[in-house]
Amino acid sequence: MNWLNSWASFVKVVEAGSMAAAARRLDCTRAQVSKQVGELEQAFGVRLLERTTRRLSLTPSGEVFYQHALRALEAVESTELAVRNLGDVPRGVLRISAPLTFGRIYVAPLLPRIAARYPHMQCELVLTDQLVDLAEGKIDLALRITKLPPEDAVARKLVFLQRVLCAAPAYLAGHGEPRQPADLVEHPCFDYSLNGGGPSEWILSDRQGEESTVRVSGSFQINNIDCIQQAVLDGHGIGILPTYLCAPELARGSLQVVLGDYEPRNSFGQYLYACYTPSRVRLPRVRVFLDELELLLSPAPPWERPV
Repeated sequence: MNWLNSWASFVKVVEAGSMAAAARRLDCTRAQVSKQVGELEQAFGVRLLERTTRRLSLTPSGEVFYQHALRALEAVESTELAVRNLGDVPRGVLRISAPLTFGRIYVAPLLPRIAARYPHMQCELVLTDQLVDLAEGKIDLALRITKLPPEDAVARKLVFLQRVLCAAPAYLAGHGEPRQPADLVEHPCFDYSLNGGGPSEWILSDRQGEESTVRVSGSFQINNIDCIQQAVLDGHGIGILPTYLCAPELARGSLQVVLGDYEPRNSFGQYLYACYTPSRVRLPRVRVFLDELELLLSPAPPWERPV
């Protein structure tokens, strides 16, 4: 019996609440997980789990074993990381999570350069707008646009992300340009926040910090910022867009800022953070990726540099 895998499977069963759920997380079959738990019980000579048709629960012996197994597995992981950190050469697989659009434009182009510079290192980029659990997803570093970085992770603030209201010049020529926030109710409006098809509330802050709330709507909504920008470019209405995406279109004149004295507020936050668990802080592969990010974003992010 491979005791390390069996202990890890048992811990995952407890955390997931069932053998089937644990098997999905471990990418194996339920029968394999059940066999490993059975072998553990046989080796210890005690029952670790009470099994019913509805749920699993820990026996007193199972509770004691779970606590010790958890600490033992954490110690093994810390030992492996400590040994790997003895060398300064970045090696192994760096698994990164990033927001879909930001990652596509700015993170993906970094990977070939990193791979060419560090031949013992491989990079995996997970593009998703969903929050990924760092431990469960085996993520070394997650880039997140958020107001509240995870409390159980190290969070490094990387860059401020400005958002602006935009429209195509042809749309404004045909429908008129809003002069104050209240005028937005007369226009189809698009942003990333989906709320079941009903009107959205846009909160706009002026230069003095005073906020205006406007209920806006559009005939369709899309939960992808690239598609929202395309809808605005095609003249379907006014959208809230991040400048890291729309800056080239603004520079070309294919988009125009609307209500430039107002800043849109949102629930996502205004900063991009690099988030990683404390055990990843000193990994050489994490350090070199952070160095590449800092080179990209300093002294100013690329979307703010003069063309």
